[in-house]
Amino acid sequence: MKFIHTADWHLGKLVHGVYMTDEQRYILNQFVQLIEEEQPEAIIIAGDLYDRSVPPTEAVSLLEEMLFKINVELKTPIIAISGNHDSAERLSFGSSWYKHSKLYINGKIQDSFKPIHINGVNFYCVPYTEPGIIKQYFQDQSISSHDEAMRRIVSEIEESINPNEPNIFVGHAFVLGGKTSDSERTLSVGGSGCVSVEHFSPFSYTALGHLHSPDAIKHETVRYSGSLLKYSFSEVNHQKSVSVIEMNQNGSYVLQTKNLVPEKDMREISGYLEELLDPSFYQNQKADDYLKVTLLDEGALIDPINKLRHIYPNVLHLEKRIEQYDLLKKHSLTNVGFEKKSELDLFNDFYNEMTTSEFSDEKRRLMAQMIDDVRKGMVLV
Repeated sequence: MKFIHTADWHLGKLVHGVYMTDEQRYILNQFVQLIEEEQPEAIIIAGDLYDRSVPPTEAVSLLEEMLFKINVELKTPIIAISGNHDSAERLSFGSSWYKHSKLYINGKIQDSFKPIHINGVNFYCVPYTEPGIIKQYFQDQSISSHDEAMRRIVSEIEESINPNEPNIFVGHAFVLGGKTSDSERTLSVGGSGCVSVEHFSPFSYTALGHLHSPDAIKHETVRYSGSLLKYSFSEVNHQKSVSVIEMNQNGSYVLQTKNLVPEKDMREISGYLEELLDPSFYQNQKADDYLKVTLLDEGALIDPINKLRHIYPNVLHLEKRIEQYDLLKKHSLTNVGFEKKSELDLFNDFYNEMTTSEFSDEKRRLMAQMIDDVRKGMVLV
């Protein structure tokens, strides 16, 4: 059996004040083309279809459009669960009749223990659920963390699992040791949001959502598909993809990753303002990408963001490298020995504490002149 594992669509995502809906439609149309080429027997969407529990209208319309294309037009079964960004109740609306067209959307823990059976493979769909709900559902007061909740869920599944058939776990969780990015919402304070990878040992393949890199964890049978798009500058080095799985009857499988190429990438560039505005530089760039720009210039600049956006219309974040170095070096000044130093020496110490630039002879001469002028003004007053 062949299926495609994806997750973390985050429809309705707002990145640095820009809605990503057009980019999401572009990449999802590319995903639909991939489905036409691969002709899988099922699609897994492992949570976070939306970016918020009450998504904008455009996001709802986009999800409806894509599910219709995949499930109705291409007649491909879809297996989806709610993630921590979704509203389980909203996402589950209509699920009782959707399943008649093989659109299976689960947002309820009580529907997680009976598998969806497709072409000899069992899919156990476990939506993101807070530990308190699992505690209440099982009436088990020992459950206080995501790890304990996941252990209890899997133990319940194991009571009726068929070990002679391939079993797939579809979940949305933070596996201990996984690599995070800035666009993922923390599941809980401290380490109580993590789950152990050992819990998934009864399954031939575990299709996870939540972490946005397909390389978030290295494991033979547990895998994150990653998000469809880059949603923060901490993800600029990610290669976004979906996982194409060909499952054998004995539970072994062959995995291929299929890369997805956005219309506008998310990148970082750096340089002096004059350099970045030089045609010899920007003509070799894809100028309409979403950019984080780091300027190397010292001193004040007049309206750099609008000058840059004249060439690079999608600059989302601008910072100066010297300011970043200054913040790293900055620490509190000590008063020891201040009374023994001149105003110029005190300013020299202050300058070295607050910046990484050299207090050159020219700067020292100018500051000495300023101090002298202030003194003369004080005398005249």
